[in-house]
Amino acid sequence: ATTAVTGDSLLNVCMDAKHHKTEPGPEGQLYGQCVLWKDNACCTANTSLEAHQDQSYLYNFNWDHCGAMPEKCKRHFIQDTCLYECSPNLGPWINEVDTSWRKERIQDVPLCQEDCEQWWEDCQDAVTCKVNWHKGWNWTTGTNQCPKGAMCQKFKFVFPTAAALCEQIWSGSYRYTSHHRGSGRCIQMWFDPAQGNPNVAVAQYYA
Repeated sequence: ATTAVTGDSLLNVCMDAKHHKTEPGPEGQLYGQCVLWKDNACCTANTSLEAHQDQSYLYNFNWDHCGAMPEKCKRHFIQDTCLYECSPNLGPWINEVDTSWRKERIQDVPLCQEDCEQWWEDCQDAVTCKVNWHKGWNWTTGTNQCPKGAMCQKFKFVFPTAAALCEQIWSGSYRYTSHHRGSGRCIQMWFDPAQGNPNVAVAQYYA
């Protein structure tokens, strides 16, 4: 039995995944880069703290699998984690999946051009051995390691464009767009919370 999805049901929701709250609400103690969502968040303070750890218990995922990831690059991955865990504005892009660790995922979230370009710019000299970070790792040690025979190389060779990085690294979670921040047509990973959350209007537009 399928229920009719109304526009409203896509707004202000949390996905059914590993660490998300069942519904969004204020979180006074959000940590670091996740603080943008403190007025209305799908993440707990604990999750926001863990999002900043190099070897976080959230997914046991190691950013430094090919040597230390530069800080200016890592901050984009932290921001990406904060958006994923905390944002209540991703409803229009939530799809059901059948995996052991989550029932829903996001797909084709339209990222603002600047957010994607800056991510690529700051990470082009970071090093990785894989295009799709969602699967194919060697997990025998309990954390992700490069699979046998995979070569570590700079992001700019693994992801030749900003679009390649944003669209491929999390298997299509994001879509590169030519829309700009403030256009109301794309999701911002970064925003000034003092100006309000611009992604509320974007979710409304796509819902």
